[in-house]
Amino acid sequence: MKENLKNWKKLKMIFEDYAIFTPGPVRMSEEILQIGAKQTPYFRNSEFSEVTFACEKGLLEMVNAEEGSKVIFLTASGTAGMESAVMNLLNESDNALVVNGGGFGQRFVDICQTHEVLHTNFTVKDTNLSEIDSVAPAGDYTALVVNAHETSVGHLYNLDAMGKYAAKKDMLFIVDAISMLVTDPLDMQKSNIDVVIAGSQKGLALPPGLAMVILNPKAQQKLRHVDSLYFNFKSYLENGERGQTPYTPAVTIMLQLEARLKQIKQRGGVVQSIANAKEVAEYFRKSIKTLPLKEYTPYMPNAMTTLTPTDGKSAMDVVNALEENYKVMVCPNGGAERELVFRISHMGEMSKEYTDILINALHQYYGVVRPS
Repeated sequence: MKENLKNWKKLKMIFEDYAIFTPGPVRMSEEILQIGAKQTPYFRNSEFSEVTFACEKGLLEMVNAEEGSKVIFLTASGTAGMESAVMNLLNESDNALVVNGGGFGQRFVDICQTHEVLHTNFTVKDTNLSEIDSVAPAGDYTALVVNAHETSVGHLYNLDAMGKYAAKKDMLFIVDAISMLVTDPLDMQKSNIDVVIAGSQKGLALPPGLAMVILNPKAQQKLRHVDSLYFNFKSYLENGERGQTPYTPAVTIMLQLEARLKQIKQRGGVVQSIANAKEVAEYFRKSIKTLPLKEYTPYMPNAMTTLTPTDGKSAMDVVNALEENYKVMVCPNGGAERELVFRISHMGEMSKEYTDILINALHQYYGVVRPS
């Protein structure tokens, strides 16, 4: 009993007492949290079908998808969305150009290798690929695959330029938008995007566990046979006609998604949500100018800020101090950048007032008086 009480107190401390600025999961609104606290309902009925239809309609409107586009709802992480998109859309006859600017770009490379899809590992750095025409490797490619926001380093690519390039080359354009949706502009038609991969736990500000893959009509025509029961998109499209999924969906998260899409619309639509994220991001970056921190990339999104200490401290020193001394959670990086970079999220239920918690903690940590 005492051990259980101790564990509960530890969980309570983590979940309730800490200010969270991690890029997934992100801070959720009270309205969305309350839905998560309710009994999960039965879902094989017309009432839940209407929830699915509403979620699909809202997502398609949010990304300005072409008429006839569809949404695949997977009870899985964002990586499952990435992998299933490759599985269903690319095969041994394809040649994919995979943009690799960090850990998540490498994940797409690993997925292509796993499924024996011919691909080129297009390693990039210090560019948002606005000049992709001149820097892309030569080759006869059938698909362009990119993480719109390389979350491992906070680097945002120019989707308009990439979309023009893909259209000119008649390439299928597959975009992971998991950590930019709702916080940075995304327009499937304007950017010639055929496939958008989304996740619940970042810009949509929901619990993790729901991946969404948006397919325009061109992508639907390219769907292939896959040796997979769970990740067969054709089965999802067939069941989607009646507002259902072939297997148990993340029922509660779907209910939260429906509410979240309504919430975004009531607050002024996705344009207003993007404007809010931009305002918070700019406010944060301006407020830490006097601290020994520099921005890691000049191509940061509204969704996130990546910082490197300039005073000899490691990034992990800062991350650990914020958590242990100020009850503020930010995100360390992995791999080669572990000691170099830490990440600050502006996604989800963020405001200037809430962001002040982190800004004040950083000033206290560095012993610098915050300018008034």
